[in-house]
Amino acid sequence: MREFSFRPNLQFFSGAPSAIARQYEWLFWALVVVCGTVTLAIAVFVVYSAIRYRRRDPDELPPQIQGSIFLELTWTVIPLGIFMGMFVWGAFLFFDLQRAPRDAQDVYVVAKQWMWKVQYLDGRREINTLHVPVGTPINLVMTSQDVIHSFFVPAFRIKQDVLPNRYTNIWFQADQPGKFHLFCAEYCGTKHSGMIGWVYAMNRQDFQTWLAEGAPEGSLASTGEKYFHQFGCANCHHFDGHGPCPDLRGLYGREVQITDGPTVIADDSYIRESILKPKAKIVLGFADIMPTFEGQISDDQLVALLAYIKALGPAPGAEQPTSSGSTPESYGIQPGIGGVGATGNANTEPGVR
Repeated sequence: MREFSFRPNLQFFSGAPSAIARQYEWLFWALVVVCGTVTLAIAVFVVYSAIRYRRRDPDELPPQIQGSIFLELTWTVIPLGIFMGMFVWGAFLFFDLQRAPRDAQDVYVVAKQWMWKVQYLDGRREINTLHVPVGTPINLVMTSQDVIHSFFVPAFRIKQDVLPNRYTNIWFQADQPGKFHLFCAEYCGTKHSGMIGWVYAMNRQDFQTWLAEGAPEGSLASTGEKYFHQFGCANCHHFDGHGPCPDLRGLYGREVQITDGPTVIADDSYIRESILKPKAKIVLGFADIMPTFEGQISDDQLVALLAYIKALGPAPGAEQPTSSGSTPESYGIQPGIGGVGATGNANTEPGVR
């Protein structure tokens, strides 16, 4: 008969491999200690009161007492202050996780049943695997090709829903090398349990060696440039500012004035919507002439187009947008065709508004 044994392996602090993960652990244990202390204090007080003030005689009537405003304010204000403090602490951590640092390197993730497709700015692609350098913030730009998924790396304490028809972001920074589990945390179909992968955090030397092995033919931005020509976008978006559609140089992260509407920020989701549903937000001063590419372009192609638009520099004399995110140079690799990334190719005119 096979013998079973139970060996508890309780670790109060698991040696989290990222700074945000350690902060979340401190918050978690602060919540446990405070809530546990309050619960224990209430339980002890209830038991004590049940014994101390129990009825000793069937005819005994309890004395009438007057309430204490000071006591009521004390047990109201002090716990409120403690729990509001933990709320503010958690809110700061939440906002830190939602706002990627300005020097974060973009990595694009497309989820589908049942795999994670990862695309790097240098053009490299992986399935169910993500390689990152230690000490570098990584901004994941994610979308789903079919249903709702959820990108979950327990070691880094990050989990973000990945939705169809829009982009969601989350960032992390690995502080020590290692191999960490990647899961889908949202039931997405019959093979949901098999939608797993690995995140490899590597020191900088090993990461550069990995980058040099099997280098791709061109960057993600240069692939996006090809799609601009393939879909005929250069016919309307001119770099001289006189085309029938807006000039896209320096577009990403800039405020855009919409016809009969407020200004919007040209972020990932705005660019995606402008490609697939151009009538949704028409730029002020331009006619509604752009055709929709919905059903004609894949999520992988959209990612390449987005990388290309991000890589386009501002027009001469214009200020560079102050948006966060990275460019193809973030991995130390120059983007490919026509020197995309500084001022663009003079013969290349992107096609998204």
